[in-house]
Amino acid sequence: MTDTTYDQVTMFGADWCRDCRRSKALLDGLGIDYTYVDVEQDLSAAERAEAISGRKNIPVVVLPNGKHFVEPSDAELRAELEASGIV
Repeated sequence: MTDTTYDQVTMFGADWCRDCRRSKALLDGLGIDYTYVDVEQDLSAAERAEAISGRKNIPVVVLPNGKHFVEPSDAELRAELEASGIV
């Protein structure tokens, strides 16, 4: 895991990824202010996501408190957003 921290929710994903579209739709639906990093458009983004998660899977969702999720379910992501006071 990297020492990089994020000021807001950050999601690493790609447009072709169904799980990424689902997580993005959840964040949008909850009105979360977040940064979306497209791993297809930003050549270093995939490496940064892998450094955070230790995996090549996407989406990687990073919260300001340092917690990260790889391919989270909607329920898992929503619960942590609520527990972290983001929602």
